[in-house]
Amino acid sequence: MSEHMNEQENAGQAMLQLGGPVPDFEAKTTHGTIKLSEWAGDQWVILFSHPADFTPVCTTEFMAFAGIADELEKRNVKLLGNSVDSIYSHIAWVRNIKQNFDVDINFPIIADLDMKVSKLFGMIHEPSADTEPIRAVFFIDPERKLRTMLLYPLNVGRNFDEILRVVDALQTADKHAVACPADWRPGDKVIVPPPKTTEQAAQRMNEDYDVTDWYFSKKQV
Repeated sequence: MSEHMNEQENAGQAMLQLGGPVPDFEAKTTHGTIKLSEWAGDQWVILFSHPADFTPVCTTEFMAFAGIADELEKRNVKLLGNSVDSIYSHIAWVRNIKQNFDVDINFPIIADLDMKVSKLFGMIHEPSADTEPIRAVFFIDPERKLRTMLLYPLNVGRNFDEILRVVDALQTADKHAVACPADWRPGDKVIVPPPKTTEQAAQRMNEDYDVTDWYFSKKQV
């Protein structure tokens, strides 16, 4: 049984490649038992891990996630937290955040006591800690494909402007078949994919884009 679980966990971690599928799972959460594929439906999902409940950096992060929850909902994104704490610890912590900071945590949190989800997604990094997950963020699209991974150490909190920016960039790139340049923000010009033939490269110089050179063109979307 244990060997079989190890094989599943290893297979799940091997699948975690950008553009590839993410492993499905069923888990107990503060909103009841959920199965990722059914719970997500046709929405994007941000699955994130935190080291432990009732810790100061994690508390600031949960309040920050709550602060961007409405913006994520507008973008068709659901939030799903994960740590190896119990359901009762999660509930008590959520209530404590409300009591001390008047912030509502309305997204589900997985009680990953057996570390199943943490190991499936490679959230346990033994050089950092072998009994708690690092601060990982997985951006999963409606086709259950992994689109971005952000990994942070235990002692550095996440950048939530960047989390929103990544969602906007991924969705813009998908919608318009373009790429987003460094430091791109909504409203900035996007990158037009470079030509793939010499004939297309020659044509590009005369196309109605902001053309710097045949391989470097931008446009507004």
